[in-house]
Amino acid sequence: MAGDEPQGDAFRPLTDIDRLIHEPARLMILSFLEAVDSADYVFLMRVSGLTWGNLSSHMTKLEEAGYVTVKKEFLNKKPHSMAQLTLQGKQALEAYRLVMKKALEGYSL
Repeated sequence: MAGDEPQGDAFRPLTDIDRLIHEPARLMILSFLEAVDSADYVFLMRVSGLTWGNLSSHMTKLEEAGYVTVKKEFLNKKPHSMAQLTLQGKQALEAYRLVMKKALEGYSL
């Protein structure tokens, strides 16, 4: 029966989802960065379980989108990268949450 089927409109907000953030590794990275002022790559690798190359690839995409800033320097002659969520990144993450919340709350069996 038509009344027993889920409302297709409930998922319409998902068409507006930020696919850059929706990728699980990037969502995890942004969520960690939101919880702290800044974090180095070693910390992000440990909490996310990502490899150095994988983390670097995701960070590059987030940096290109303006969601994070990365400061690279040398400490004791070793490379050290610090990441921080930008205002644009915070706003994008909040918009992502709102879209997901709206879609999930709008769906009922």
